[in-house]
Amino acid sequence: MSSTVDPLDLVVAVTEGLRGIGLDSVLVGGMALVVLGSRRVTRDFDFVVPAPGDRLPDVVTVMYGHGLALVSRLDADGHVTATIDNERVAGARLRIDRPVNASFHHSTSGVRLDLLFDFPVAASELVTRATRLRLRNHHVLIASEEDLLRLKEIAAAARRAPGDAEDIAFLKARLAR
Repeated sequence: MSSTVDPLDLVVAVTEGLRGIGLDSVLVGGMALVVLGSRRVTRDFDFVVPAPGDRLPDVVTVMYGHGLALVSRLDADGHVTATIDNERVAGARLRIDRPVNASFHHSTSGVRLDLLFDFPVAASELVTRATRLRLRNHHVLIASEEDLLRLKEIAAAARRAPGDAEDIAFLKARLAR
């Protein structure tokens, strides 16, 4: 991919690729809040997807086919410092580690895309209440505001990140309307 990769085009292509292998993905996290009007700043896209099981090699192929590589190391601030550039090695690593989530990074654009495998809530549950968002003539599923609040409260309890309180306040204000 060229260095002028548009993050939205990349995300749409990945979600379509995942849908093509039978995995509906639901946008959650900071970027979902941005879509709803939050002034939050983020460069990563978080998606809850069904645990891929035997489709894991297909997931890896989708990601690498769009120029994304599995993240193998982050610094203390959460910035990507290393990736696994070989698709087969990445697939083996995921198969062995069986993580609840996997981060992928596009080196030229800096986009990070995190897949949460039925974590912390099953993707099938989120899909039933998700909203179809039109992006560049394609659709992306975004979690409902109620589910976003629930997920943010789960995350806040687990990590206590500084922006979590602001995100929770933003979602509660939207829901109070």
